Amino acid sequence: MALPSWRDAKLGSMARAALWLVQEVREDEIFTKADLREAFPDVAQIDRRMRDLRDHGWKISTSREDPTLRQQEQRFVAQGAEVWIPGKSKAPKHKASLTAAQRAKVLEEDGYLCRTCGIAAGEAYEEGIEQAVLNVARRQVVQPDGEVAYQLVTECKRCGAGSAGRQADLGRVLEQAAALSPMEQRVLGAWIAADRRSLSPLDKLWAQYRTLPESSRKAVADVLDGANDQDRTERN
Repeated sequence: MALPSWRDAKLGSMARAALWLVQEVREDEIFTKADLREAFPDVAQIDRRMRDLRDHGWKISTSREDPTLRQQEQRFVAQGAEVWIPGKSKAPKHKASLTAAQRAKVLEEDGYLCRTCGIAAGEAYEEGIEQAVLNVARRQVVQPDGEVAYQLVTECKRCGAGSAGRQADLGRVLEQAAALSPMEQRVLGAWIAADRRSLSPLDKLWAQYRTLPESSRKAVADVLDGANDQDRTERN
């Protein structure tokens, strides 16, 4: 089925921006804001409409995600939902604003710590110049069945910079946890229970686990609890 033209003024500006990427820029190619504005001189907020595509699965990198790009450049990485089709351009459910109660709940569940670097609100970074500010972010979590869920997680402003589109792979973390030896699973389970660790060969897996939102962290803990129960039963 032929795609509509990106020049069709009857389409919404976000749909036209998506079609422009597909038809003119093409995947893995670079464009600039000047290119975008030249293509849409009649659309005042075309930059925002382009950013909105990320909420529909479109991958568009800036210099923050791709250090090979210059500041004014962006790269069209991959196409997402076909937003030019009626019904495909509706705002995702995860875009609803957080309430104060939801934000407070996530902060409490995450121990008032950035789940990426572990810093607390108001704590100074190592260089001692800046103090941490915590935010609640929506993290894309790939489930074991391949579906992507949006879950809430605490991260500091510094770790959150350039994190749009960041994904955590719960299925992979669960697979790696299941592949550990019983002793390693007990060690990891103890770290999870204490929410802290000491240095060991398990550092890389721990780093992956601690970036997961609360519900995904619980899934890992449940798997380890079940494995430990089975191991105790076999030994008895």
